[in-house]
Amino acid sequence: MTIVQIKNHLLHFPLRSPVGGSGVASVDVLISELLLASGVSGLGFSYVLGGSGKVAYASAELLAADIVNTKLDHPGATWRRMHATLNRSGQGPNNIAMAAIDVACWDAYSKERGEVLGVSLGGTAREIPVYGSGKYNATQSPGEAAEVTRMHAEAGFKAVKPRINGGRSAMAVLEAVRDAAPSGLELMCDANEKCTASQAQRLMGSARECGYLFVEEPLPSDDVAGYRAIARAFPRLTALGEHLQGVKGALPFLAEGFCSVIQPDLAMIGGLTPAVEVSRVAQAFGVEVSPHFLPGLFVHLGYACPNVTWLEDFPLLEPLFEGWSVAVGGKLTARDVAGHGLTLGEDVLERYKV
Repeated sequence: MTIVQIKNHLLHFPLRSPVGGSGVASVDVLISELLLASGVSGLGFSYVLGGSGKVAYASAELLAADIVNTKLDHPGATWRRMHATLNRSGQGPNNIAMAAIDVACWDAYSKERGEVLGVSLGGTAREIPVYGSGKYNATQSPGEAAEVTRMHAEAGFKAVKPRINGGRSAMAVLEAVRDAAPSGLELMCDANEKCTASQAQRLMGSARECGYLFVEEPLPSDDVAGYRAIARAFPRLTALGEHLQGVKGALPFLAEGFCSVIQPDLAMIGGLTPAVEVSRVAQAFGVEVSPHFLPGLFVHLGYACPNVTWLEDFPLLEPLFEGWSVAVGGKLTARDVAGHGLTLGEDVLERYKV
């Protein structure tokens, strides 16, 4: 398998309204289209939430020039080549660029082999539970959060994850969601790094009392000392990871037992290759994996890594692509097609290209 062409595109995708705990109103999306000498193509993508993707695009162009006319013996080997090319300029936008090309490599590699991507990643087909995360925001009243909870339960999701702030009002939201949840619906919550140290301690205690599986990102991702303190007081009650860059960035949180769930983000971690690696390291430490949104792509990670226990339904980039898997009974399986099964939607490049 020889890579003969890579075309990168930068899109600016405005959202209908701000979403999530950070109020993201637009996404810059990096698209990579890869072509093998055999004629097989691969589609990859990455993104910058609420910011400019121009630096990531420039990095992707540099990487494309370096790996065109090289063999795609295995996507992991190509990822290591890209990483070595950029090792003097840090992570950040470089990870975002590597992620897009890495996904394209895996898509082409699995298509060339005639395999579902999750099988090429080293896995086998299985159903993975999905939790409802969309429609929640940190400004909702307890009643509004409860209504979203009922909506997700009716849609068949196996769990829900409301968004909360660090104030006292968060306690009322936790209780309202708990009371609205039907029997068997698991509960999680996401603080989006909004708590102070004392607020985080209070929130963790309330979440444990209400029976929540985990509290996501009660503190900023770089507050290692803060997470160490939380882990001592509330062991195995924290989830984090969407802001961590690369496997080494995640290692302290895994090795010291700061979290029960790690949540790699495709762009921040640097692609599917390091997402698989961090998931396998997490398994060695007894930590579950629940990737940051994109369930229709990360279902393939779940095939390869048995400690992927949850996928997050948080619609964001889905309108740009066709071919997404649909959850049935609150569980997701990949479509039985070679590669990841996604294609760009009609006129997407024309409508959103920068």
